[in-house]
Amino acid sequence: MDHLQRIYKLHQILTNCRFPVSRKTLEARLECSPATVKRLIDELRLYFNAPLQYNREHNGYFYDTQEEGIFELPGLWFNANELYALLTVQQLLQQTQPGLLDDYLKPIKNRLEKILATVQLNKDEIAKRIRILRMTARNTASEHFQSIASALLQRKRLHIHYHGRSNDQTSQREVSPQRLTHYRDNWYLDAYCHKRNKLRTFAVDRIRACHLLDQAALEFDEVELDAHFASSYGIFAGQPKATAVLLFSPERARWVADEQWHSQQQGKLLPDGSYELSIPYADSKELVMDILKHGAGVEVLEPVALRQEVIKRLQAAIEKYC
Repeated sequence: MDHLQRIYKLHQILTNCRFPVSRKTLEARLECSPATVKRLIDELRLYFNAPLQYNREHNGYFYDTQEEGIFELPGLWFNANELYALLTVQQLLQQTQPGLLDDYLKPIKNRLEKILATVQLNKDEIAKRIRILRMTARNTASEHFQSIASALLQRKRLHIHYHGRSNDQTSQREVSPQRLTHYRDNWYLDAYCHKRNKLRTFAVDRIRACHLLDQAALEFDEVELDAHFASSYGIFAGQPKATAVLLFSPERARWVADEQWHSQQQGKLLPDGSYELSIPYADSKELVMDILKHGAGVEVLEPVALRQEVIKRLQAAIEKYC
């Protein structure tokens, strides 16, 4: 850990702790000697004008922010995950169409640009030097996105004309918007469908027309929404109906073992280097697509229905080349 990293780390420790932190704790967490900790504390006070105080009763250091509020360092140092998160947010905000949310998003955009400037790269230089590639994004009509966002924030119902890819049919629905979800570079509307009387997920790019209704949207508890939309694999939500058990070859395991496919997944490395992954799911469509992309590097062990579905897809693919 270099000198600047230690200063930033010390700042994080003091900011996140509710009670004074002892010098021995600082030595352990910063992995440095008592003399180095003392020097870091002096530099925070002298060069950064930090409101750093010592509490004799608790034998520890703390930020006294009662008079001036939260103290922040004049510059920030990012790790890879933090920088990626900021850049992703910035790009998502840039790609959101102008209109309804401009007044809300502009201050956020300006704030992010100021934060990113502390990386010692200007906005144009960041765009040239750091790339976030979007591979499967689909175009969303700006007027529909604005109407959906408005209904969502105003807690109003929507009347939509929705074209389903699976059946190639357009239907009219009245829905109570619950959430907008950005998943795999595309936007989805989580809503209660009054036609089906169920919670449903709608791809925003497949909404052909929509307008706000006067009726208030039905409200659902966060726990209920999480249980429905987040419990199963991928965007095809719902209560899990089965658990897929996948066996990845030693070669593929070097990638998959480090991947997060699902919040409730269970994985284990086997003695021969292969990797066994268990995933709960409700709808197999998206799961099958992810299995197929690994080709011969994966085998479906359970359940039998999922294994047969993958076999059927592979056989159909082989027939294309015969």
